Amino acid sequence: MKKIAIAALVLASLGVATGAQAKGCIKGAAAGAVAGHFAHHTILGALGGCIAGHEAAKIAAKRKKEEEMKAQQQQGMQPSNLGAVPSPSAAVPASK
Repeated sequence: MKKIAIAALVLASLGVATGAQAKGCIKGAAAGAVAGHFAHHTILGALGGCIAGHEAAKIAAKRKKEEEMKAQQQQGMQPSNLGAVPSPSAAVPASK
């Protein structure tokens, strides 16, 4: 039991030291801890739930970004040209 507690503390301190983003981790850890509690593996359930929740949050963020890109393209805005400045030659008519 002490080994599991020490491992959990080490993993937690590594996450804090690296400044990891915990999007989805808290919800996943809570669900995993509840599920793990019934299987008598609360800590392992919380760790697994945290990993699964984080991955689900990454997938949701990627999907949201893709939907925004698609909406911009449908409006006629090209995402690659959003911050571009038009060239002066295109704005000035050619004189003969």
